Amino acid sequence: MAKAPPITNRIRELRESHGNMSQAALASAIGVTRQTVIAIELGKYSPSLESAFRIARVFNLGIEDVFGWEPGAAGSGPG
Repeated sequence: MAKAPPITNRIRELRESHGNMSQAALASAIGVTRQTVIAIELGKYSPSLESAFRIARVFNLGIEDVFGWEPGAAGSGPG
């Protein structure tokens, strides 16, 4: 079983606090599919740097206000 990437996010929380924005609306705003937004929210997929910046800008936040990095999680060690 694949481990979740070491990237965490607050996307669902932010969508809900911004007028209950749908996953489809966020996907449209950043130019990806709804399925991609779902995978990112669930931590099954790490967004590209460009997508991460686009998501942060939708919510008028810095990238580190939306995404976090968990040291010691899968893929975060030297290698």
